[in-house]
Amino acid sequence: MFLKSIYVMVYIMGANAIAAWSVYQLFTEGTGFGWAGVLLAYLPGAMFFNYITATQSLPRTTANLPVISFLILSGAVLTIIGWVQNPQAGTLPLVLGATGLLAWLLYLFWYSRYGGRDGTQLQPGNPLPEFTLEDEQGNKVSLRQFLGNPALFLFYRGNWCPLCMAQIKEIAAQYQQLADHGVQIVLISPQPHKHTQKLAQRFEVPFIYLVDAGNKVARQLKLLAKNGLPFGMQALGYDSDTVMPTVVITDDKGKIIFVDLTDNYRVRPEPETFMRVLTGARP
Repeated sequence: MFLKSIYVMVYIMGANAIAAWSVYQLFTEGTGFGWAGVLLAYLPGAMFFNYITATQSLPRTTANLPVISFLILSGAVLTIIGWVQNPQAGTLPLVLGATGLLAWLLYLFWYSRYGGRDGTQLQPGNPLPEFTLEDEQGNKVSLRQFLGNPALFLFYRGNWCPLCMAQIKEIAAQYQQLADHGVQIVLISPQPHKHTQKLAQRFEVPFIYLVDAGNKVARQLKLLAKNGLPFGMQALGYDSDTVMPTVVITDDKGKIIFVDLTDNYRVRPEPETFMRVLTGARP
């Protein structure tokens, strides 16, 4: 996981830098297929990360992002065509195009995925294991406090994660429908209390904000993402270890009626799924 934390930051910065450089090369060396291909091999990936980070409006994606993947593949193919047509231009565009495609494939099939997750602690039909967390002020909160009503527990990575923020925003927009079913919405993150306090100020709906200090509950429930924080963001006060995005819904007795243990941090359930589960669980 440590390699992943470094990789994603290098890829984002590199994709932006090489896309900008390829634009410069196109202006200075003409509109050859080689540098046009390099631009296409990096710009879609750079724009994807820039968009989700700037807007925090994309709560989920498909697993393989086919449109972006097709554009990046096309860019790599263009660099081959450019080299065949004009080998005197050198192999640098060809190498960059191949590297851009490989870097994107690594992001899709290596960085984005968690592999086999251990769901033995969270099986539908079983009671949610007992645990203790802290509210945004640092007060202890026991799982027992949520008995008596259905509860939706959202384990999110932190304010730094744009997809997590978009998912929370989406749930906030659906809050009234969920509240009509008596659901308590509990947001759980290992991030520092000060970041959770800032998040609580963003929404007017009565979410319950809890902190999993030291990832103790994440370890207990097998949700820990070791070194899951992108490298360098420790400077903002976050811990290197975080939690895998997870949703658990329990009934009024604390029995698990739904769990989503996604193996891809970009693939997450929609609020409509929660409503179907809650409607089906009603007597």
